[in-house]
Amino acid sequence: MTRRLFQSSKEMADYMKATRYCDCDSQEIVKKAKQLTAGVSTQRETAKRVFNFVRDEIRFALEEHNTSAPETLKRGTGQCVTKSSLQIALLRAAGIPARYHVVDLSSDCLKGIISQDAYESFGEIITDHPWCECYLSNKWISCDTLFDKLLYESGLRKGVIREEDNPTIDWDGENDVNTMTTWIVTDKGTSPNQDDQWDNERKGMGSIWPILRESNKYTEQVRKE
Repeated sequence: MTRRLFQSSKEMADYMKATRYCDCDSQEIVKKAKQLTAGVSTQRETAKRVFNFVRDEIRFALEEHNTSAPETLKRGTGQCVTKSSLQIALLRAAGIPARYHVVDLSSDCLKGIISQDAYESFGEIITDHPWCECYLSNKWISCDTLFDKLLYESGLRKGVIREEDNPTIDWDGENDVNTMTTWIVTDKGTSPNQDDQWDNERKGMGSIWPILRESNKYTEQVRKE
């Protein structure tokens, strides 16, 4: 299938492949990538359009389990895993190499953004938190889409997000942006494929789904304030 907007070097092959969660070859992802990049002539602008779409049109919410990029696109909400997988899939579909960067975080990163019950259910550490990195201008750049703009701005007003910890969620296509830098405990590096890890995590999420569902109501209220 010919669908790449830009040519990628051979060494980037692993960062262009479709996986179960990052299904960049699916009809839905290819179609959305084409819609988002219509009329665009540069990789930088392509990546920015994908970034803005995933950040704001896929609202932050906790999910019962990890889902594929097409499912996340259809649902319109996502957490770190699902938003990153969708963003990576759209970038790959548009011909831009993309990968996961995975870390462990202090759960304080979500305090006040999710409900107290959900916050306590995570314990002190949130393991295997990913964000998206894409390859532009001969370098890898972090472009984290976790918090939608409405939630970020409301969180600032409410005081559950502090500007000194998270000064911006805007991205210029040239410099790193990452919502979670302040809370990184362990940096686990980068990977083109996290399917096996997400499968393992998926097994244990069902038991806390009622807590997560209620937490999303709380987060939606934060977003509206």
